[in-house]
Amino acid sequence: MSSQRKGSEAAPYHVLHKLPPGDSPYVRAKHVQLVQKDPGAAIALFWKAINAGDRVDSALKDMAVVMKQQDRAEEAIEAVKAFRDRCSKQAQESLDNVLIDLYKKCGKVEEQIELLKQKLRMIHQGEAFNGKATKTARSHGRKFQVTVKQETSRILGNLGWAYMQKGNYLAAEVVYRKAQSIDPDANKACNLGLCLIKQTRYAEAQAVLDDIFRGKLLGSDEPKSINRAQELLCELETHQSSSMFSEPSGSSLEDVFVEGLDQLTSQWTPYRSRRLPIFEEISSFRNQLAC
Repeated sequence: MSSQRKGSEAAPYHVLHKLPPGDSPYVRAKHVQLVQKDPGAAIALFWKAINAGDRVDSALKDMAVVMKQQDRAEEAIEAVKAFRDRCSKQAQESLDNVLIDLYKKCGKVEEQIELLKQKLRMIHQGEAFNGKATKTARSHGRKFQVTVKQETSRILGNLGWAYMQKGNYLAAEVVYRKAQSIDPDANKACNLGLCLIKQTRYAEAQAVLDDIFRGKLLGSDEPKSINRAQELLCELETHQSSSMFSEPSGSSLEDVFVEGLDQLTSQWTPYRSRRLPIFEEISSFRNQLAC
């Protein structure tokens, strides 16, 4: 018998199955979710854990995730809204992220936009990451550090995508440009290129996509990014070969600036030690696009 197998057999049950230790309502819910793989029963047990006050932060987030997987996103939204006041202050930011995913699942674009703007306001006011410069995030079982700068760019990217779902490509463009000026990557470049194509600004779209093919951006070497950029390039060439011109519908800067980013700029205060100046030079973007 190999030493690796011996180590696995010697590992405690909760470690082997990636469960929290103990025998509380929350632990039983996780056991049903991860070991028995019964999502319906797990949801009921998460409810019990929340009502019992057992690890409410984790129970509410886990229950919402399982509900989303079971196409019960609307219920999950109501649950998060109803019980988040029982959660700690430290859990509120991650609950916002859960809500944004649930809004996406339900196609609630306006709700996404409002919550994303709220998260940007928190960054602007120095309240993100509970006042810290970085936070620990998880992805596919791995832990890594995220900076306020990276988080700002990510939120702006999500906001840009939400505006695209509304067909407001001009507003999406402005947001994507700001995101790229903070922390550029190939995925946001593709979305920016699409915004420009939708506005029939083909030369600018070509320049944005060329940066991906030249390997200038983070993720430029990933097959997914390359394939998407190739698809957009084909779409661009198709549009260029046509002499038809159509005015993009629903595009306006009023929404993104007046209600969102400009409002944040007007709220700027001298106490900037923990704040990221992400909204400076916003007016210059507006003036450039108006030309």
